[in-house]
Amino acid sequence: MAKKILVVVDVQNDFVYGSLGSDEAIAIVPNIVKKINEYRNNGDFVIFTKDTHEVNYLNTQEGRKLPVEHCIRNTWGWEIISELAVEEESPDLRKIRYKDTFGYHWDYLPWLGMFELGKPIYEVEIIGLCTDICVITNALCLKTEFPEVEITVDASCCAGSTPVKHKAALEVMESCQINVINKN
Repeated sequence: MAKKILVVVDVQNDFVYGSLGSDEAIAIVPNIVKKINEYRNNGDFVIFTKDTHEVNYLNTQEGRKLPVEHCIRNTWGWEIISELAVEEESPDLRKIRYKDTFGYHWDYLPWLGMFELGKPIYEVEIIGLCTDICVITNALCLKTEFPEVEITVDASCCAGSTPVKHKAALEVMESCQINVINKN
């Protein structure tokens, strides 16, 4: 039985190759693929979050503060990158969580609720984009909702909006008792 959950945050075309893409995001794709395959091969859960905005994005609070259209529903930029092999027939497809803000509402996990068939999940690992926005938000939301669950962020599978902000976000997560591994 699965005892671990991997949360893959917003590894979508716009954050890797598109309007908010970066060389750092492209560089971590092989690490992300390897990590996902490890979890899949171990029979552990893999949950994907998908940043989801509508065509009125620029008129939203976030859009006014980050005026770069990205992850607009049903566009190429909204799709999870092809390297992660999440296709229509993939069993992972049912584990995609759409979110219209930085963090997902993790208390709304009725199908899992951090338990699988009544047995507790002991570890959650988080990877993805962007370290200083959505990764840190989801890590802190999970830590708040499930304070006794070990939360780990693998820095080698994350990229920030800038390298400096990436490093700063890792430091903040560590100070909030989130394990940060593979910092280089």
